[in-house]
Amino acid sequence: QVQLVESGGGSVQAGGSLRLSCAVFGYTHSWYCMGWFRQTPGKGREGVAVVDNDGRTNYADSVKGRFTISQDNAKNTLYLQMNSLKPEDSAMYYCARKATWICGGNWYLPGTFGSWGQGTQVTVSS
Repeated sequence: QVQLVESGGGSVQAGGSLRLSCAVFGYTHSWYCMGWFRQTPGKGREGVAVVDNDGRTNYADSVKGRFTISQDNAKNTLYLQMNSLKPEDSAMYYCARKATWICGGNWYLPGTFGSWGQGTQVTVSS
């Protein structure tokens, strides 16, 4: 049974940093495209960053240069290091798995990911 469990969210002031973690249970995460999405009330889920089987990454333009996605194969854990946080980064952040090893050009579409965690809240104050 696939299970994704996020942690690491919290409240931080603008300019601060947080590291989100996604513990993966039930399969070896590095075999699949893994990603982070975020969602604010009243808006759709937005692709933030993904990493595929070969370690290739993609980022939303809004987080390039500030966020870094990585994975620890030994711990079967996915991470999102978030630096220089802005109030507009405030959202519920979700970890997700795609049922393919490559993320592809449509990586930012949440409908292409089949497994999701429960989310962890990030709040950035100005």
